[in-house]
Amino acid sequence: QVLLVESGGGLVQAGGSLRLSCAASVRTRNSYAMGWFRQAPGKEREFVATINRSGGITFVSDSVKGRFTISSDNAKNTVFLQMNSLKPEETAVYYCAASQSYGTGYLHSPGTYGYWGQGTQVTVSS
Repeated sequence: QVLLVESGGGLVQAGGSLRLSCAASVRTRNSYAMGWFRQAPGKEREFVATINRSGGITFVSDSVKGRFTISSDNAKNTVFLQMNSLKPEETAVYYCAASQSYGTGYLHSPGTYGYWGQGTQVTVSS
C-alpha cells in the first residue's frame, strides 16, 4: 500500500508559479514511477508529467513543456511539480500517482497507476 499526499496548491494569477509536492509513505526510487495528472470540472483526467522508477527519465505533456518540471527528492520520498507561467485554463485538481511499471511507454496513461493521492486544487485567475 502506498499513501500519497499532495500539497502546494492554491490560487495564483495568470503567469505565476506554484510548486506542488507529493509525499509518499514508502521509498519510491527504484520501486515506483511517479506521475502528475490534472482534472478540470467536466473533463477527463489529463497527463501532466512523469518520472520513471530510477528517476533518470522524465516526460511532460506537450501542453506544459518548457513551463513545468517534475523532479524528486529521493531522501524524502517526495516528488515535485514546478509550474511556471500558469494559464487560467490550467485550473484543475492536480493528482499525484504511483506506478510499479518498469517501462516508460505507458506512463502517460492513468490506467498505469495503481495508487493516487487525494489531489490538490490549483486555481489560476485571469
